[in-house]
Amino acid sequence: MTLETADDIVRKTRLSEREMRIEFAVSLFQKYHLSFGQARRLAGLDVISFQKLLAENKISLHYDVEDFDSY
Repeated sequence: MTLETADDIVRKTRLSEREMRIEFAVSLFQKYHLSFGQARRLAGLDVISFQKLLAENKISLHYDVEDFDSY
């Protein structure tokens, strides 16, 4: 899937594409729309880096059975 966003909105955020993916992934994880594993893959981060990112933003971890089984 490709997500298109107007250039003026992208410029307003002052975020790179990578930063936007991370912000999107964190938001979806925080709202329980994505599991930990799905969100970290969307963010393009390894497990430890995504855990650190969540901790820095004071977002608690929540795992589903899929995530638990994958470790």
